[in-house]
Amino acid sequence: MKMNRIDKYVVVLSVVSVMVAFLTHFPELISLFDHSGQNNLFPGMRWMDVTNEIFFTFISLLLLFSLNTVVFHFNRASVVIGWKTIVLSFVVTWVVSNLLGKGFVFLHHHFDIPAIDAMVHHYLHPLRDFIITSIVTGTCYISYLVHKSQLVSLENQQLRTENLVNQYEALKNQLNPHMLFNSLNTLRSLIREVPDKAQDYLQELSRVLRYTLQENENQSVTLREEMDFVRAYIFLLKMRYEENLSFDIKVDEKMSAHRLPPMSVQLLIENAVKHNEISSRRPLVIYIQTVDDKLKVFNPIQPKLTSSAGTRIGLSNLAKRYRLLFKKEIEVKEENEMFIVIIPLI
Repeated sequence: MKMNRIDKYVVVLSVVSVMVAFLTHFPELISLFDHSGQNNLFPGMRWMDVTNEIFFTFISLLLLFSLNTVVFHFNRASVVIGWKTIVLSFVVTWVVSNLLGKGFVFLHHHFDIPAIDAMVHHYLHPLRDFIITSIVTGTCYISYLVHKSQLVSLENQQLRTENLVNQYEALKNQLNPHMLFNSLNTLRSLIREVPDKAQDYLQELSRVLRYTLQENENQSVTLREEMDFVRAYIFLLKMRYEENLSFDIKVDEKMSAHRLPPMSVQLLIENAVKHNEISSRRPLVIYIQTVDDKLKVFNPIQPKLTSSAGTRIGLSNLAKRYRLLFKKEIEVKEENEMFIVIIPLI
Protein backbone atom coordinates (compact mmCIF):
# COMPACT_ATOMS: atom_id res chain seq x y z
CA MET A 1 0.00 0.00 0.00
CA LYS A 2 2.85 2.35 0.87
CA MET A 3 4.57 1.58 -2.46
CA ASN A 4 1.33 2.30 -4.32
CA ARG A 5 1.12 5.63 -2.51
CA ILE A 6 4.72 6.52 -3.52
CA ASP A 7 4.13 5.45 -7.13
CA LYS A 8 0.97 7.55 -7.31
CA TYR A 9 2.80 10.56 -5.84
CA VAL A 10 5.60 10.28 -8.46
CA VAL A 11 3.11 9.88 -11.31
CA VAL A 12 1.12 12.96 -10.24
CA LEU A 13 4.23 15.13 -10.01
CA SER A 14 5.48 13.86 -13.37
CA VAL A 15 2.16 14.63 -15.08
CA VAL A 16 2.06 18.11 -13.51
CA SER A 17 5.65 18.71 -14.66
CA VAL A 18 4.82 17.80 -18.27
CA MET A 19 1.69 19.98 -18.34
CA VAL A 20 3.41 23.01 -16.78
CA ALA A 21 6.44 22.63 -19.08
CA PHE A 22 4.20 22.86 -22.14
CA LEU A 23 1.88 25.55 -20.78
CA THR A 24 4.70 27.92 -19.75
CA HIS A 25 5.99 27.81 -23.33
CA PHE A 26 2.57 27.99 -24.92
CA PRO A 27 3.26 31.42 -26.60
CA GLU A 28 6.39 30.02 -28.27
CA LEU A 29 4.49 26.94 -29.47
CA ILE A 30 1.77 29.15 -30.96
CA SER A 31 4.40 31.24 -32.69
CA LEU A 32 5.90 28.14 -34.31
CA PHE A 33 2.60 27.53 -36.08
CA ASP A 34 2.39 31.12 -37.29
CA HIS A 35 3.05 30.88 -41.06
CA SER A 36 2.11 34.47 -41.82
CA GLY A 37 5.72 35.61 -41.61
CA GLN A 38 4.87 38.20 -38.96
CA ASN A 39 6.49 36.41 -36.02
CA ASN A 40 8.06 39.51 -34.47
CA LEU A 41 8.01 38.30 -30.84
CA PHE A 42 10.36 35.35 -31.29
CA PRO A 43 12.45 36.00 -34.42
CA GLY A 44 14.69 33.19 -35.61
CA MET A 45 13.16 30.66 -33.26
CA ARG A 46 13.40 27.00 -34.27
CA TRP A 47 11.63 23.83 -33.20
CA MET A 48 14.81 22.58 -31.52
CA ASP A 49 14.99 25.77 -29.41
CA VAL A 50 11.44 25.33 -28.11
CA THR A 51 11.93 21.58 -27.55
CA ASN A 52 15.04 22.22 -25.44
CA GLU A 53 13.26 24.92 -23.41
CA ILE A 54 10.32 22.60 -22.71
CA PHE A 55 12.63 19.71 -21.81
CA PHE A 56 14.71 21.90 -19.49
CA THR A 57 11.57 23.22 -17.79
CA PHE A 58 10.33 19.66 -17.30
CA ILE A 59 13.64 18.56 -15.72
CA SER A 60 13.69 21.71 -13.55
CA LEU A 61 10.18 20.97 -12.28
CA LEU A 62 11.13 17.41 -11.38
CA LEU A 63 14.17 18.71 -9.50
CA LEU A 64 12.09 21.32 -7.67
CA PHE A 65 9.47 18.75 -6.71
CA SER A 66 12.22 16.38 -5.50
CA LEU A 67 13.81 19.20 -3.48
CA ASN A 68 10.52 19.98 -1.72
CA THR A 69 9.86 16.29 -1.08
CA VAL A 70 13.28 15.61 0.42
CA VAL A 71 13.71 18.85 2.39
CA PHE A 72 10.16 19.64 3.52
CA HIS A 73 8.64 16.11 3.45
CA PHE A 74 5.40 17.05 1.69
CA ASN A 75 4.89 13.35 0.95
CA ARG A 76 4.62 12.46 4.66
CA ALA A 77 1.21 12.97 6.22
CA SER A 78 2.70 12.42 9.69
CA VAL A 79 4.73 15.65 9.40
CA VAL A 80 3.03 18.88 10.54
CA ILE A 81 3.36 21.52 7.82
CA GLY A 82 2.40 25.08 8.78
CA TRP A 83 2.46 28.41 6.99
CA LYS A 84 6.14 29.02 7.90
CA THR A 85 7.15 25.84 6.11
CA ILE A 86 5.07 26.81 3.06
CA VAL A 87 6.67 30.30 2.91
CA LEU A 88 10.14 28.80 3.29
CA SER A 89 9.36 26.25 0.59
CA PHE A 90 8.19 29.05 -1.73
CA VAL A 91 11.35 31.12 -1.19
CA VAL A 92 13.73 28.17 -1.60
CA THR A 93 11.90 26.96 -4.71
CA TRP A 94 11.99 30.45 -6.25
CA VAL A 95 15.73 30.85 -5.61
CA VAL A 96 16.58 27.38 -6.95
CA SER A 97 14.33 27.91 -9.99
CA ASN A 98 16.13 31.16 -10.76
CA LEU A 99 19.53 29.46 -10.40
CA LEU A 100 18.48 26.62 -12.70
CA GLY A 101 17.40 29.17 -15.32
CA LYS A 102 20.75 30.93 -15.14
CA GLY A 103 22.48 27.56 -15.42
CA PHE A 104 20.59 26.83 -18.63
CA VAL A 105 21.56 30.24 -20.06
CA PHE A 106 25.20 29.51 -19.17
CA LEU A 107 25.04 26.16 -20.99
CA HIS A 108 23.44 27.87 -23.99
CA HIS A 109 26.13 30.53 -24.25
CA HIS A 110 29.19 28.34 -23.56
CA PHE A 111 28.19 24.99 -25.07
CA ASP A 112 25.93 26.18 -27.88
CA ILE A 113 22.88 24.28 -26.54
CA PRO A 114 19.78 25.31 -28.58
CA ALA A 115 17.59 27.86 -26.76
CA ILE A 116 15.35 30.84 -27.48
CA ASP A 117 17.30 34.12 -27.73
CA ALA A 118 14.37 36.46 -28.28
CA MET A 119 14.34 39.46 -25.90
CA VAL A 120 10.68 39.01 -24.94
CA HIS A 121 11.46 35.42 -23.89
CA HIS A 122 14.07 36.65 -21.40
CA TYR A 123 11.64 39.24 -20.02
CA LEU A 124 9.12 36.46 -19.40
CA HIS A 125 11.56 34.43 -17.28
CA PRO A 126 10.87 36.18 -13.90
CA LEU A 127 7.12 35.74 -14.42
CA ARG A 128 7.58 32.10 -15.35
CA ASP A 129 9.80 31.51 -12.31
CA PHE A 130 7.04 32.92 -10.10
CA ILE A 131 4.37 30.79 -11.79
CA ILE A 132 6.51 27.63 -11.58
CA THR A 133 7.33 28.30 -7.92
CA SER A 134 3.66 28.80 -7.09
CA ILE A 135 2.66 25.63 -8.91
CA VAL A 136 5.40 23.51 -7.30
CA THR A 137 4.71 24.71 -3.74
CA GLY A 138 0.93 24.61 -4.24
CA THR A 139 0.95 21.12 -5.78
CA CYS A 140 3.17 19.74 -2.99
CA TYR A 141 0.96 21.22 -0.30
CA ILE A 142 -2.28 20.04 -1.93
CA SER A 143 -0.78 16.55 -2.29
CA TYR A 144 0.17 16.66 1.41
CA LEU A 145 -3.39 17.69 2.40
CA VAL A 146 -4.95 14.95 0.25
CA HIS A 147 -2.63 12.31 1.69
CA LYS A 148 -3.29 13.51 5.24
CA SER A 149 -7.04 13.45 4.63
CA GLN A 150 -6.82 9.91 3.25
CA LEU A 151 -4.73 8.81 6.23
CA VAL A 152 -7.21 10.31 8.71
CA SER A 153 -10.07 8.65 6.86
CA LEU A 154 -8.24 5.30 6.92
CA GLU A 155 -7.50 5.63 10.65
CA ASN A 156 -11.13 6.51 11.35
CA GLN A 157 -12.24 3.45 9.40
CA GLN A 158 -9.78 1.28 11.32
CA LEU A 159 -10.99 2.80 14.57
CA ARG A 160 -14.62 2.09 13.70
CA THR A 161 -13.68 -1.49 12.82
CA GLU A 162 -11.71 -1.96 16.04
CA ASN A 163 -14.57 -0.41 18.01
CA LEU A 164 -17.05 -2.83 16.49
CA VAL A 165 -14.73 -5.74 17.31
CA ASN A 166 -14.30 -4.43 20.84
CA GLN A 167 -18.05 -4.01 21.34
CA TYR A 168 -18.63 -7.51 20.02
CA GLU A 169 -15.97 -8.97 22.33
CA ALA A 170 -17.37 -7.01 25.28
CA LEU A 171 -20.88 -8.22 24.61
CA LYS A 172 -19.67 -11.78 24.14
CA ASN A 173 -17.68 -11.67 27.37
CA GLN A 174 -20.46 -10.06 29.36
CA LEU A 175 -23.46 -11.82 27.93
CA ASN A 176 -22.10 -15.26 27.13
CA PRO A 177 -24.30 -18.08 28.46
CA HIS A 178 -21.76 -19.10 31.12
CA MET A 179 -21.62 -15.66 32.74
CA LEU A 180 -25.35 -15.12 32.41
CA PHE A 181 -25.99 -18.56 33.90
CA ASN A 182 -23.67 -17.83 36.86
CA SER A 183 -25.23 -14.41 37.40
CA LEU A 184 -28.77 -15.79 37.37
CA ASN A 185 -27.75 -18.68 39.64
CA THR A 186 -26.19 -16.26 42.10
CA LEU A 187 -29.25 -14.03 41.92
CA ARG A 188 -31.58 -16.98 42.51
CA SER A 189 -29.58 -18.07 45.57
CA LEU A 190 -29.60 -14.56 46.96
CA ILE A 191 -33.35 -14.17 46.44
CA ARG A 192 -33.91 -17.41 48.36
CA GLU A 193 -31.35 -16.89 51.11
CA VAL A 194 -30.58 -13.15 51.41
CA PRO A 195 -33.31 -11.08 49.68
CA ASP A 196 -31.73 -7.77 50.71
CA LYS A 197 -28.46 -8.62 48.97
CA ALA A 198 -30.39 -9.88 45.94
CA GLN A 199 -31.74 -6.39 45.34
CA ASP A 200 -28.24 -4.89 45.51
CA TYR A 201 -26.90 -7.59 43.22
CA LEU A 202 -29.65 -6.97 40.66
CA GLN A 203 -28.97 -3.25 40.76
CA GLU A 204 -25.24 -3.69 40.14
CA LEU A 205 -25.89 -6.28 37.42
CA SER A 206 -28.16 -3.83 35.62
CA ARG A 207 -25.43 -1.15 35.85
CA VAL A 208 -22.90 -3.54 34.31
CA LEU A 209 -25.23 -4.52 31.46
CA ARG A 210 -26.26 -0.92 30.81
CA TYR A 211 -22.65 0.27 30.63
CA THR A 212 -21.76 -2.65 28.36
CA LEU A 213 -24.62 -2.03 25.97
CA GLN A 214 -24.46 1.76 25.80
CA GLU A 215 -22.97 3.45 22.76
CA ASN A 216 -19.74 5.32 23.38
CA GLU A 217 -19.69 7.64 20.37
CA ASN A 218 -16.67 9.57 21.65
CA GLN A 219 -14.61 6.36 21.75
CA SER A 220 -13.39 7.24 25.27
CA VAL A 221 -14.71 7.73 28.80
CA THR A 222 -13.41 9.49 31.89
CA LEU A 223 -11.57 7.53 34.54
CA ARG A 224 -14.40 8.36 36.96
CA GLU A 225 -17.01 6.79 34.63
CA GLU A 226 -14.84 3.72 34.07
CA MET A 227 -14.20 3.22 37.80
CA ASP A 228 -17.92 3.57 38.63
CA PHE A 229 -18.56 0.74 36.19
CA VAL A 230 -15.60 -1.26 37.53
CA ARG A 231 -16.94 -1.06 41.10
CA ALA A 232 -20.25 -2.53 39.91
CA TYR A 233 -18.35 -5.26 38.06
CA ILE A 234 -16.23 -5.96 41.17
CA PHE A 235 -19.42 -6.28 43.22
CA LEU A 236 -20.61 -9.11 40.95
CA LEU A 237 -17.23 -10.86 41.07
CA LYS A 238 -17.04 -10.71 44.87
CA MET A 239 -20.52 -12.19 45.15
CA ARG A 240 -19.14 -15.16 43.24
CA TYR A 241 -15.66 -15.50 44.73
CA GLU A 242 -16.44 -13.94 48.15
CA GLU A 243 -13.32 -13.51 50.33
CA ASN A 244 -11.11 -15.37 47.86
CA LEU A 245 -10.96 -12.32 45.58
CA SER A 246 -10.05 -8.86 46.83
CA PHE A 247 -9.07 -5.53 45.33
CA ASP A 248 -6.65 -2.83 46.43
CA ILE A 249 -7.78 0.36 44.63
CA LYS A 250 -5.79 3.58 44.97
CA VAL A 251 -7.05 5.98 42.30
CA ASP A 252 -6.14 9.64 42.66
CA GLU A 253 -9.24 11.83 42.38
CA LYS A 254 -7.18 14.42 40.54
CA MET A 255 -6.96 11.95 37.64
CA SER A 256 -10.71 11.30 37.47
CA ALA A 257 -11.23 13.60 34.47
CA HIS A 258 -8.53 11.89 32.40
CA ARG A 259 -9.78 9.66 29.60
CA LEU A 260 -9.24 6.11 28.43
CA PRO A 261 -11.00 3.63 26.10
CA PRO A 262 -14.24 2.26 27.61
CA MET A 263 -14.04 -1.07 29.50
CA SER A 264 -10.23 -0.96 29.60
CA VAL A 265 -9.95 -1.57 33.35
CA GLN A 266 -12.73 -4.17 33.28
CA LEU A 267 -10.82 -6.06 30.59
CA LEU A 268 -7.66 -6.11 32.73
CA ILE A 269 -9.60 -7.35 35.78
CA GLU A 270 -11.31 -10.01 33.69
CA ASN A 271 -7.92 -11.06 32.29
CA ALA A 272 -6.56 -11.51 35.83
CA VAL A 273 -9.60 -13.51 36.98
CA LYS A 274 -9.55 -15.69 33.88
CA HIS A 275 -5.89 -16.73 34.03
CA ASN A 276 -5.25 -17.06 37.77
CA GLU A 277 -6.29 -19.51 40.45
CA ILE A 278 -8.82 -18.04 42.92
CA SER A 279 -9.50 -20.26 45.92
CA SER A 280 -9.37 -20.33 49.69
CA ARG A 281 -5.96 -21.95 49.33
CA ARG A 282 -4.71 -19.20 47.02
CA PRO A 283 -6.76 -15.99 47.27
CA LEU A 284 -6.13 -13.43 44.55
CA VAL A 285 -5.54 -9.72 45.12
CA ILE A 286 -5.83 -7.34 42.16
CA TYR A 287 -4.20 -3.93 42.56
CA ILE A 288 -5.43 -0.83 40.69
CA GLN A 289 -3.33 2.30 41.13
CA THR A 290 -2.74 5.64 39.42
CA VAL A 291 0.94 6.44 38.92
CA ASP A 292 1.69 9.87 37.45
CA ASP A 293 -0.51 10.06 34.35
CA LYS A 294 -0.95 6.29 34.03
CA LEU A 295 -3.10 3.55 35.50
CA LYS A 296 -1.36 0.44 36.77
CA VAL A 297 -3.25 -2.85 37.16
CA PHE A 298 -1.29 -5.80 38.54
CA ASN A 299 -1.71 -9.09 40.38
CA PRO A 300 0.43 -12.01 41.59
CA ILE A 301 0.93 -14.72 39.02
CA GLN A 302 -0.81 -17.89 40.23
CA PRO A 303 -1.84 -19.80 37.11
CA LYS A 304 -4.65 -22.32 37.15
CA LEU A 305 -3.45 -25.91 37.10
CA THR A 306 -5.83 -26.84 34.29
CA SER A 307 -5.62 -23.63 32.24
CA SER A 308 -3.99 -23.42 28.85
CA ALA A 309 -1.75 -20.60 27.70
CA GLY A 310 -3.77 -17.48 26.96
CA THR A 311 -3.76 -15.82 23.56
CA ARG A 312 -3.90 -12.29 25.06
CA ILE A 313 -6.43 -11.24 22.40
CA GLY A 314 -8.02 -8.83 24.87
CA LEU A 315 -4.70 -7.12 25.62
CA SER A 316 -3.88 -6.99 21.90
CA ASN A 317 -7.22 -5.31 21.13
CA LEU A 318 -6.68 -2.82 23.95
CA ALA A 319 -3.20 -1.98 22.59
CA LYS A 320 -4.66 -1.40 19.09
CA ARG A 321 -7.36 0.89 20.46
CA TYR A 322 -4.74 2.99 22.27
CA ARG A 323 -2.67 3.30 19.10
CA LEU A 324 -5.64 4.37 16.99
CA LEU A 325 -7.26 6.67 19.56
CA PHE A 326 -4.31 8.32 21.25
CA LYS A 327 -1.12 7.21 19.42
CA LYS A 328 0.02 5.70 22.74
CA GLU A 329 1.33 2.30 23.78
CA ILE A 330 0.37 0.17 26.78
CA GLU A 331 2.98 -1.69 28.85
CA VAL A 332 2.67 -5.39 29.64
CA LYS A 333 5.36 -7.02 31.76
CA GLU A 334 6.13 -9.60 34.45
CA GLU A 335 8.25 -8.55 37.43
CA ASN A 336 8.85 -10.25 40.78
CA GLU A 337 6.14 -12.85 40.05
CA MET A 338 3.63 -10.09 39.34
CA PHE A 339 1.74 -9.59 36.07
CA ILE A 340 1.63 -5.84 35.37
CA VAL A 341 -0.27 -3.80 32.79
CA ILE A 342 0.19 -0.02 32.60
CA ILE A 343 -2.18 2.04 30.46
CA PRO A 344 -1.86 5.79 29.74
CA LEU A 345 -4.48 8.23 30.99
CA ILE A 346 -5.12 10.98 28.47
